[in-house]
Amino acid sequence: MSGGVPQRVSRIRHLSGRLRPLLLGPRPESVPLLVGRTCALVGLLDIAAGVFPRFRHSWMHALAEVLPGSFGPFAAALSLSAGVLLLLLAHGLRRGKRRAWRAAVVLLPAGAVAQFSYRHSVIGLFISVWLLATLVRHRDQFVALPDPRSRWRALANLILMGAGSLALGLVIVSAHPGTLLGDPSLADRISHVLYGMAGFEGPVDYRGSTSWTVAFSLGALGWITAVTTIYLAFRPEHPAAHLTEDDEARLRALLARHGGRDSLGHFALRRDKAVVFSPSGKAAVTYRVVSGVMLASGDPIGDVEAWPGAIERFMDEAKAHSWTPAVMGCSETGAEVWTRETGLDALELGDEAVVDVPDFSLAGRAMRNVRQMVKRIERAGYETRVRRVRDLGPTELERVRRAAEDWRGTDTERGFSMALGRVGDPADGDCLIATAHKSDAEPGPYGDLKAVLHFVPWGTDGVSLDLMRRDRSADPGMNELLIVAALQAAPRFGIARVSLNFAMFRSALARGEKIGAGPVLRAWRGLLVFLSRWFQIESLYRFNAKFQPRWEPRFVVYRASADLPRLGIAAMQAEGFVNLALPRFLRRRGAAPRPCPHRVPEGGVRAA
Repeated sequence: MSGGVPQRVSRIRHLSGRLRPLLLGPRPESVPLLVGRTCALVGLLDIAAGVFPRFRHSWMHALAEVLPGSFGPFAAALSLSAGVLLLLLAHGLRRGKRRAWRAAVVLLPAGAVAQFSYRHSVIGLFISVWLLATLVRHRDQFVALPDPRSRWRALANLILMGAGSLALGLVIVSAHPGTLLGDPSLADRISHVLYGMAGFEGPVDYRGSTSWTVAFSLGALGWITAVTTIYLAFRPEHPAAHLTEDDEARLRALLARHGGRDSLGHFALRRDKAVVFSPSGKAAVTYRVVSGVMLASGDPIGDVEAWPGAIERFMDEAKAHSWTPAVMGCSETGAEVWTRETGLDALELGDEAVVDVPDFSLAGRAMRNVRQMVKRIERAGYETRVRRVRDLGPTELERVRRAAEDWRGTDTERGFSMALGRVGDPADGDCLIATAHKSDAEPGPYGDLKAVLHFVPWGTDGVSLDLMRRDRSADPGMNELLIVAALQAAPRFGIARVSLNFAMFRSALARGEKIGAGPVLRAWRGLLVFLSRWFQIESLYRFNAKFQPRWEPRFVVYRASADLPRLGIAAMQAEGFVNLALPRFLRRRGAAPRPCPHRVPEGGVRAA
């Protein structure tokens, strides 16, 4: 009997937990997600009410008959408009955006009135009223600030909304078979939709007042498409935050004291990143916002003891904007601090190849392939030069910069977490440049220059590989030649360690090819090899392994497993593998970058 009492108590607690949302309402923190989903449902009901005349009740038909003749068609258009706009707002409500809340509070009463007047089910009216009451009651949960944005969203809205409105318009035109005159072709129906969205009469005709209903509905679709596009095109911009001169100076000071701890530290100086500092100013986290993901890279900069303060500022900023926080490529120590301070989770992403210069040698069987390739390239007449950026003259530095850009191979500059994004900047005089030259070759646009490697500082005794570029007409093996040249010249510059490329899923590739690997591991390796046709996964691992490095694991830190697909897309956008930018001929020109108005001010956390 004694064992039954705890069981009954457990059941009562479990039952009370399940009944709590019904008795007391949802928990405040879950309201945005619940409201976003309900808003999408209400939007679909509003669209159905405006498109399909079958959504009616016979007992309400008498009420509709006494209403003015044009009120029914107008209510159909109003219901359709409110439904489409609520669908567009659902994502913003789910993220707790304040502006989405304001718009939904205005649209829900209009949609509810339209549903009632157009003889829709009372269930939809009840859901609309309940949703409006929930929004008003929990308005303190919708305080997130706007995201950084640009003009390209207006063009995307015009294309997507135009296509969606055309498809929905075809449904509207075909949803009244009983009153449709004749059997118009698909071309006539498309023409009718396009004319109707522009406010003109099309080639399709109906009996009775159906023509007015269809005309009002198509006009509403055209109005929504035009208004949302104009709004996105002319609304005030909230540009993405960027690194100011003061931010860069403070980061350089932190790197001068603590830059030797993380090989990715210098990449925090990318000027398309933003930064938050700890309250003491002794640590900082740099990030970029991509598709609603607040993406940091590497470890925090500065004193490890001050990391928690910078991480707290980072999480406050993510919460204020309802951004999804994530970190790419942090070290094991960084992952431990991030997970401990934030409750986030960590997953091993791959390994960084680090070569210890005192231990490097071309002798031995393991280095035979590299040794033979280097000797062959040298016999072909190539020579190498390794210098600091500050030691190059302005003319040669400009030639190297233009060659690196021309040899890039893609329209988009790739890199985010492990790329500086510039070559030859006067502020980067400590960077290392290794170049390959062939004097007896036919002069090209860049003289005898055939390949370039660029390294950024890693503290005072290390460098980290930034980019590898070569002339496509040069002999194979340029990268191996220059890496060996840089490693051999490193002692002359006081460099004891060199960080090479990052190899994603390196451990899975290495373990999966060993004898005795299980079927799951072999299948995972097979998938990675297959994906290597499009992404440099196996090739980077094989290239790095040639130099017999030690492998340092790198991690991705994320909030929930459900965020991983979104995080993956955001990371690919940030790294330049997915380009969703506005076409070059439509971009605004001459506009100087401006700081984001929502950045955390120094000395305090900005109020939400």
